[in-house]
Amino acid sequence: MLINGKADTQIAATDRGLQFGDGLFETIAIKDGQPCLWRRHLDRLLSGCSRLAITPPDADQLYDEVFKEIGEEKQGVIKIIVTRGPGKRGYRPQSNTTPTRIVNWNRSPAFPDQVYQRGIIARLCSTRLGWNPALAGLKHLNRLEQVLARSEWHDPSIQEGLMMDAADRVIEGTSSNLFVIQNDKLHTPDLSRCGVAGVMQGLIIEVAEELDIPIVVSDISLHDLWTADSLFVSNSLIGIWPIRELSGQEFSLDAIPDKLMDTILDRGFRNE
Repeated sequence: MLINGKADTQIAATDRGLQFGDGLFETIAIKDGQPCLWRRHLDRLLSGCSRLAITPPDADQLYDEVFKEIGEEKQGVIKIIVTRGPGKRGYRPQSNTTPTRIVNWNRSPAFPDQVYQRGIIARLCSTRLGWNPALAGLKHLNRLEQVLARSEWHDPSIQEGLMMDAADRVIEGTSSNLFVIQNDKLHTPDLSRCGVAGVMQGLIIEVAEELDIPIVVSDISLHDLWTADSLFVSNSLIGIWPIRELSGQEFSLDAIPDKLMDTILDRGFRNE
């Protein structure tokens, strides 16, 4: 683990990331020794720093630190955390705070190959996402809603849980973005109130447009969910996972375009 470019495992107890969750993070797949979708992850991180008024890391320095942390490893996961840095007591940020950079490599999680062909089992979570347009879309460090939602089940056959907001709009998975296919159109939830704007989600939207697959960004209701032709979730580590069963209801995988799946599995795991 690198902290501000040096091998270490400790940060100051006064760090605002620890004290208040005042920071952002990125989770990046490593394939063939390269960080996948690097430019997209970097752009989201820098955009998040701008929105939170955190001094952004130097892009070249961060890139070098990622490769330093990867070392000789060919596969795995890099997590980058940027916090506002150590600060004094109280919520108000000080203007002279020096941000903290954490770069950490871990082994890749084990995903069975058959999930891409057979799909996954998911469930609806009871934990709701709160509305906050000021934070909507950001991959910020405040993840207690996801922690509570993921704590709702212990069945290893269930790979993901879908989360709603207070108005019963379906927003996302605990660690993924959601796509609904209905009448040959690809729908993904509006994230202007809450939720994380996923890097893989953005790529899927771009690829769908390239393939002339109609894409709609809008509110997704429970009715939309239950009447969907097909469902799938996405993130930067899994690519696309079709959902074959949600809270006991079975779904077909047939409506998911093979060309979309194949293109994402290819382009989603490159350093671009």
